[in-house]
Amino acid sequence: MKKTVLVSGGAGYIGSHVTVELIEAGYDVVVADNMSNCDMTCFEGVKKITGREDIPFVKMDFCDAAAVEDLFGRFKIDAVIHFAAFKAVGESVAKPVMYYKNNLGSFLNVLEAAQAHGGCNVLFSSSATVYGEAEKLPVTEQSPRLPATSPYGNTKQICEDILRDTVKATHAAGATGAINGIALRYFNPIGAHPSALIGELPRGVPNNLVPFITQTAIGKRECLSIFGNDYPTPDGTCLRDYIDVVDLAKAHVVAVARMLNGKMKADYEIFNVGTGRPVSVAELVNSFEKVNGVKLNYRFVDRRPGDVTAIWAETSLANEELGWKAERSVEQTLASAWAWEKHIAESNKK
Repeated sequence: MKKTVLVSGGAGYIGSHVTVELIEAGYDVVVADNMSNCDMTCFEGVKKITGREDIPFVKMDFCDAAAVEDLFGRFKIDAVIHFAAFKAVGESVAKPVMYYKNNLGSFLNVLEAAQAHGGCNVLFSSSATVYGEAEKLPVTEQSPRLPATSPYGNTKQICEDILRDTVKATHAAGATGAINGIALRYFNPIGAHPSALIGELPRGVPNNLVPFITQTAIGKRECLSIFGNDYPTPDGTCLRDYIDVVDLAKAHVVAVARMLNGKMKADYEIFNVGTGRPVSVAELVNSFEKVNGVKLNYRFVDRRPGDVTAIWAETSLANEELGWKAERSVEQTLASAWAWEKHIAESNKK
């Protein structure tokens, strides 16, 4: 009997890549999204890549408790992967209430509906921002969660706590309605599917670095702003752990299988999902130019509120427990991001 996975926010950047990998691994997938930060481009791309025209799609807002309840009533859901959240660090600093209301409200509704419908396996899309300005690098899953530097990061910390407490309470209450949980702490997902049919396509001005790079390279943006060149790092720009989005998507598939096959060692588990290699923002920009033979117009501007100086992952727990490892190089990933940008430009000409 095929298992069904609900992907909330599944028409977006990471959600669409995860949907492809889940379908290719043999799962049935239900995609639900309110389309606040995407259009149907990636969902249509998912159908082309998988050859599946029949993927159920529900347009809905996960902050609407009745809609979430209805969704769980319509489908027999074995696992949920929850992406439906706002995700821009800078925007969260400017609009904290919007972030707390959306990111916490949507997740609480999912957990409530999952419990009401006999329990579920819940995979939460967490983030390296939960570590704050880490004192010791690389960070392990046991590293202290320091105060978040942005409301976005704080919503990830709070949602992890909500999931942990819900898992504990539902197991203490007995079998009915029990929830198992895994939080995957992502580092910096970049790149696009090798087919160039899905990738990062934010509405309006991008908040993430790579789409801003590719949009500058193709002439959609005049100049790329690099936030800060006075950080205490080798070249003065922030250090990050950039992970290919397809590698990241594959981590979700193995984590879901771990839950569904009863392989978890605890009812609630946490895994870092990164490469373990720090790359500076300036290095990434220079690599993009070199790999794709493109010259970028960029300038250094003031630091952005909420950004940490450096963060990268210790990944051995995910490598050993999940049997997963990031495989694609930064060069391959930056080439895929550029291929996707050019694909969008071609599609817009038609």
